[in-house]
Amino acid sequence: MKKTGFVAIVGRPNVGKSTLLNALLGEKIAIISKKPQTTRNRITGILTRGETQFVFLDTPGMHNPKTKLGDFMVKAVAGAIGDVDAAILVVEAGAKPHAIELGLIEKFKRADMPALLVINKTDKSDPGKVAETIREYSPLYDFSSIVPISALKNDGVDIVLDETEKFMEEGIWFFPEDAVTDQPERQIAAEIIREKLLRTMDDEIPHGTAVVIEAFEETPKLLKIRAEIFCEKQSHKGIIIGKHGASLKTIGSYAREDMEKFFGTKVFLDLWVKVKENWRDSNFNLNNFGFNDNIGE
Repeated sequence: MKKTGFVAIVGRPNVGKSTLLNALLGEKIAIISKKPQTTRNRITGILTRGETQFVFLDTPGMHNPKTKLGDFMVKAVAGAIGDVDAAILVVEAGAKPHAIELGLIEKFKRADMPALLVINKTDKSDPGKVAETIREYSPLYDFSSIVPISALKNDGVDIVLDETEKFMEEGIWFFPEDAVTDQPERQIAAEIIREKLLRTMDDEIPHGTAVVIEAFEETPKLLKIRAEIFCEKQSHKGIIIGKHGASLKTIGSYAREDMEKFFGTKVFLDLWVKVKENWRDSNFNLNNFGFNDNIGE
């Protein structure tokens, strides 16, 4: 008997949602960074285990938006909750519930949605803080289960999967058995490059960058990719490129390494940097960069 279900992974920025998704799948499909608001779109991760196919939606961190890009990200979270059968709310051990978590819980209540509470980053906490977090959240919602984990250390992730399987219902699978994501290959390549920007640049610059794949050519022995990195200021362009192109070369080297692992072939990566001032507040540019779901509503 085949079973399936859609599950949204939600929470505030930087609580480890993407790390949890990658751990659940056993494969990296969502970029991760210590910087908040890494995820911008909904990213679908697919896991088929036995007769059960899990479809996870990794969502942007819920936050108070300051740009039109931020508005898009918040709408992506709300849309995900409306499209799924259940949710996983991820919080940090020791963190008290605030407006963001309370708002998400209200959405669960309105949808009468089954939800699992995952208390992440136990490797950086202690049992006392975990117990305190359980006491804070337990009265707020009838969670199906509360699971303390360390997604980074892959500790407790199997329990999350077992608990999530209780949400699955009989039905046909929506994806092939060997699928791990529904993201187009171009989007995966762009996200890999953006992750390397997040990891190598100062705090402000990566959030003002977008990556567009201009060419994606597959040959029997080589994948040729031409990508344009857009930033918001001329000064940022110089920093991304670096002295004699050193920074851009480092970004490209790290990105190419991850791409070759993911695509299973040699990659030729051609990177260019361009300036689009204040693109995060331009509906036209957001649409061109792929952030076009309900923008402007």
